[in-house]
Amino acid sequence: MSPELISILVLVVVFVIATTRSVNMGALAFAAAFGVGTLVADLDADGIFAGFPGDLFVVLVGVTYLFAIARANGTTDWLVHASVRLVRGRVALIPWVMFALTGALTAIGAVSPAAVAIVAPIALSFATRYGISPLLMGTMVVHGAQAGGFSPISIYGSIVNGIVEREKLPGSEVGLFFASLVANLLIAAVLFAVLGGRKLWAQGAVPDGGDADGTGGGGGRGDAKTTEGTAGTGSGSGTGSAPSPGPTAVAVRPEPGAGGGLGGTVLNPARIATLVALVALVVAVLGFDLDAGLTAVTLAVVLSTAWPDDSRRAVGEIAWSTVLLICGVLTYVGVLEEMGTITWAGEGVGGIGVPLLAAVLLCYIGAIVSAFASSVGIMGALIPLAVPFLAQGEIGAVGMVAALAVSATVVDVSPFSTNGALVLAAAPDVDRDRFFRQLMVYGGIVVAVVPALVVSAGTRVFRGAGA
Repeated sequence: MSPELISILVLVVVFVIATTRSVNMGALAFAAAFGVGTLVADLDADGIFAGFPGDLFVVLVGVTYLFAIARANGTTDWLVHASVRLVRGRVALIPWVMFALTGALTAIGAVSPAAVAIVAPIALSFATRYGISPLLMGTMVVHGAQAGGFSPISIYGSIVNGIVEREKLPGSEVGLFFASLVANLLIAAVLFAVLGGRKLWAQGAVPDGGDADGTGGGGGRGDAKTTEGTAGTGSGSGTGSAPSPGPTAVAVRPEPGAGGGLGGTVLNPARIATLVALVALVVAVLGFDLDAGLTAVTLAVVLSTAWPDDSRRAVGEIAWSTVLLICGVLTYVGVLEEMGTITWAGEGVGGIGVPLLAAVLLCYIGAIVSAFASSVGIMGALIPLAVPFLAQGEIGAVGMVAALAVSATVVDVSPFSTNGALVLAAAPDVDRDRFFRQLMVYGGIVVAVVPALVVSAGTRVFRGAGA
């Protein structure tokens, strides 16, 4: 049995044990990386840790730390009420606002994880408050980021178009952009319909009353109170049929001294400073290309120093179990890359003599690997592998590149990818184990369905382009 096949079988065993024995998959993956890396791939500790996602570790810790402080001092409550007023109380519009916002950020040049890191904590805090399915809100944020991710001036778009040019393949920058935009928009529409969007439309507008928990937002943890009870949170809010506020919400007492405050939540010095920190995070990441994780940690430390009472519990609210899970799995994927398993699988598919079958299989490899690893990295590896059968002229290069790009990025909703991990870590007041399983199941559905659909659509829409 080849080392590459052994490494794939070990990964399957890790999934089975984690699923049946409720052991943290990250811990299992670290053990598997040690065993396979040492006994099969002959790697030393440095080789094994080469795949450790240090940058993602800092992003997960930094962003969840900063937004835990924002929740503790009531800043996210203020943002939630501001969002409700922006859409005139139509809660059903908020998922689409978040979709459009992340799409706009990536379209103008933001890296997809940076855009998700900025938007997801606010979006998911809103979902918790108003009984919106966190699965709906989280996936809308991620698909929004990917919808704008291939504009001609975006990071992903620039990289893929550069690869196409380097490989001397016919390309279409606008075609690539619209392929990703349309695919993610259609998926978002289906998600909205299936995961409770119709109920949100039916409930109409909610009144802009006081804080939902009646505390003035100081704790940032309350759930929306309605005439029909408390809006579902925790494990019940991610099933797609989450209970939602009734047509009329009860306006509760505002915070003392709220006066002209927004929705009963006043802007005190701590909240103003937190809002400035969030704006600073956006400017630093998008304007100066600074690391999102390191910037978030720095801002969180400044806020903690100035207002220690508000942030005392914030470190404990960092999603440490999620950090362990994601870092462990990605470390094992790094071992697979070090020992050439991914290249081995791609080359085996590329040698198939049936171009259409090879195209479909390459897109599936791109989707499966990208669900655990770098989307850009896998596109950079697979597009060159497609050159030989593209040269046969049976499949248009423009459609194939678009299909690969969509397949490799639309699966970033997986909890093992950077974007999915950020969504999982940012969701407050949910059963994380259940939310993790929901993201994993949804990611699996996307991996199973999307590649075949985009290859079929790409070969029809771009028929003859680049042939």
